[in-house]
Amino acid sequence: MLTVSNLTKAYNGHIALTVPELHLAAGIHYFRGGNGSGKTTFFRTVAGLLPFSGEIVLDNNYEITQNPIDYRMRVNYAEAEPLYPSFLTARDLVAFVGKAKQSPAGQVDALGELLGVDAFWTKPTGQFSSGMLKKLSLLLAFLGTPRLILLDEPLTTLDVATTERLFTYVRQLRDEQHVSFLLTSHQDVSLTGLSITSVWQVSSGVITQSEL
Repeated sequence: MLTVSNLTKAYNGHIALTVPELHLAAGIHYFRGGNGSGKTTFFRTVAGLLPFSGEIVLDNNYEITQNPIDYRMRVNYAEAEPLYPSFLTARDLVAFVGKAKQSPAGQVDALGELLGVDAFWTKPTGQFSSGMLKKLSLLLAFLGTPRLILLDEPLTTLDVATTERLFTYVRQLRDEQHVSFLLTSHQDVSLTGLSITSVWQVSSGVITQSEL
């Protein structure tokens, strides 16, 4: 599903992440590590938001730099601490991303109801609580027909009822549409109720396979 080779990410000459070789089969993969370990840097790099050296290939076919549009149409990302232009409404952002991701008919309204974003469609994001921002970030990550979705700290600031609906939907996408997921969480991953394919430890910018 995802192959990472000879990846190096540096900030101002300081190497923050090195991944010589990483192969992830289709499934749900859990990445854990402390603050500053490199988890978010890895997710943002895989999502195509950060420049890097190396190679990232999805489904043995789409390389992030050689096929940037095809790759990004298939990889979505929900940030741990999302931040949006304060004057835009949830509906504004969802309409923009939905068009870019070629969201199927009816998907926006269904996701808005599922995650409770429909309760504040027309409110500027500058007035959002952290929980509202998280719900919007998650909705954006499900738009279109992604093959891989990255969920960075999806449990943070999310209420119990929404969490249950979220992970029921994740299981549905995995079982019925074969969508794969990478997720991080400082909370107990067992709270998700998901069947985890593999566990990875991120420490000082190095990723190694681990036990749950």
